Amino acid sequence: MAHGGGRGRLAAATAAFTSNARNPALRRAQLSFLGAWTAEWAFTVGLGIVAYRDGGATAVGLVGLLRMVPSAVLTPLLSPLADRGRRERVLVLVSAVRGAATAAAAVVVGVGGPPQIVYALAVVSTVAATLFRPAHSALLPSLCHTGYELASANVVRGFLDSVATLAGPLLAAVLLQFSGVTVVFAVSAGASLWAAALLLGLRYDAPPRPSASTEIHLVREAVDGVRAVAGNRDLALIVGLAAAQTFTKGALTVLTVVVAIDLLGTGEPGVGTLTAAIGAGAVLGSLAASLLVGTRRLGAWFALGVVLWGLPVTLVGVVPQEAAALVLLACVGVGNALIDVGGFTLLARSAPDDVLARVFGVLESLVALAMGVGAIGAALLVEQIGVRPALVAVGLLCPLAAAASWRRLRRMDRSLGVRDRDIGLLRAVPMLSVLPLPAVEQLARRLEPLTVPAGDVVFEQGDTGDRYYLIESGRADVIGDGHAVAALGRGEGFGEIALLRSVRRTATVRAASELRLQVLSSDHFLPVVLGYTPSAREAETGVDTMLGRYSPEDEQPPGISR
Repeated sequence: MAHGGGRGRLAAATAAFTSNARNPALRRAQLSFLGAWTAEWAFTVGLGIVAYRDGGATAVGLVGLLRMVPSAVLTPLLSPLADRGRRERVLVLVSAVRGAATAAAAVVVGVGGPPQIVYALAVVSTVAATLFRPAHSALLPSLCHTGYELASANVVRGFLDSVATLAGPLLAAVLLQFSGVTVVFAVSAGASLWAAALLLGLRYDAPPRPSASTEIHLVREAVDGVRAVAGNRDLALIVGLAAAQTFTKGALTVLTVVVAIDLLGTGEPGVGTLTAAIGAGAVLGSLAASLLVGTRRLGAWFALGVVLWGLPVTLVGVVPQEAAALVLLACVGVGNALIDVGGFTLLARSAPDDVLARVFGVLESLVALAMGVGAIGAALLVEQIGVRPALVAVGLLCPLAAAASWRRLRRMDRSLGVRDRDIGLLRAVPMLSVLPLPAVEQLARRLEPLTVPAGDVVFEQGDTGDRYYLIESGRADVIGDGHAVAALGRGEGFGEIALLRSVRRTATVRAASELRLQVLSSDHFLPVVLGYTPSAREAETGVDTMLGRYSPEDEQPPGISR
């Protein structure tokens, strides 16, 4: 049994990658992410070197804060743009801006210009970078059809994030060894522009949007995202833990420089090597995380990922040796992979699609602020208490936060398990099976349970139709004009024809045994089913088939419109 289970998990992990490779839209989106984040990590290493040459560890921390504060302010204000239209267009724009800013930084360094100009360009690049992830995170669910597929997409993206975390710093280390910061920035610019080019012409069924107002109220729309997070304890918890993790991440942008140059004596290339160790661990962790695609314990694994972002940092301070530091920072990378598959999947499935980019914008804003505070906080700690005590202090934050959040995360796991069951019930209906995940999640949240005793009528022929029904268990008979016309069981739905055709019920539905139903009101059912072309087409075809099946040619159908 264990062997078979292991083979099943391995097959599921393989399927996670192959499903993304077979889906052209997902493939383009994922490769774009790889290019964008490889550029970001390589640029971060190069910028750290520029700042350290300019003013030591304090300058590295100040530059880290300078980069992140504008992003923290602007990202939630700009993220509503990704909820107003097609999200890939936002990704193309921000990637192009990043490429241009990074290329300009390369020119400034190449001609020996003032580092302050490089810092200003870094702010522009970072604002664009922090807007990339919320738009990309909000785009992914629209390219998926099930929670499993979304988890797979986040596993693949986590793997590519890990590859970028390894490739970007490692590439920077090699380029620094043989050339200089100018080439590092130039390569980063090329990767950003490649990320933009991949998303041109992306094709998928975009969610229906309300008619765009001629007036743009970005502040008001941004506040809606803040309210969505503040009003949902699950969202607030995930965002809070992510902020703790990224505080540590920001601190590491300073600590890796100081540890490599001052504590371990490995020089400037050692900065890239230590950062690449995080990437190496993340790659291995992502491969392991792919085995978790089908698990219902994403909250628990997310908590473990948060722990691994802190505990190894503390141990680096306890055991300040190069080999130990490389292994421990690799463990941080493993934690990063677990956070990607757990945190982003939980967040995407807990927030409504119409504010999803704004919710991710709030996340990225706090992430940017936490990174900036972490960077300057680590610099101050190093100055005040030294490198080793600073490592110990910074590393304790995440394990303590994860321990305090454990029970809530486990409750989230149980809640998503129930919703997955409801989604499976919805997916059994042909017209609902073609919906993208955000749409079917929206329906699942709106389901209301109803029990009908055996022999009772659900509704009568001629009644006004205002609800759609799904059978969770039991059997139902459909009676039209006094004649039995159909028998329905688990996984089948009824009541849609009256809603779709705006007519009265054309049949009676009676419980042949006790019926456990899940019910959707017409206000929730119709906008989703008719809002997507594939589901609207499937619904119309299904209605015509059902009416024709029980109607003699050229006669008024008795109806199973139900």
